[in-house]
Amino acid sequence: MAKPIIIDTNVILRYLLKDNQDFYSQSENLFKRALTGEITIMIIQSVVAETIYVLMKLYKINKEYIVDILLKLFTSKGIKVQDNNYTILALEIFKEKNLDFVDCLICAYGKKYKAFSFDTKLNKCIEGKL
Repeated sequence: MAKPIIIDTNVILRYLLKDNQDFYSQSENLFKRALTGEITIMIIQSVVAETIYVLMKLYKINKEYIVDILLKLFTSKGIKVQDNNYTILALEIFKEKNLDFVDCLICAYGKKYKAFSFDTKLNKCIEGKL
């Protein structure tokens, strides 16, 4: 089996935004190949965080829409996300809570591991009180 192909934020953005035809075509081809099982795409958590940040801050896209589209993409055949269970849980927390995505990742990991923070909202999330 071939090694997974790690992609960066720009590949995801071009695929979702379709704002550069050449880059969109290349990213679409990559995702189509993954969906057919020809290749596996690997997405690391820092890329997920950066994608969310750019879509919200630069493109002003609603976070609920971002989460929905990313969940659909990340649960597709041929797409692997770093620490998938924690990343998916973090996306679900992010959709519901007023925390940034990195805090949601810490909250998700905090369900299994001990976590320490000076952030009151994050601590409440980890404790299930937010």
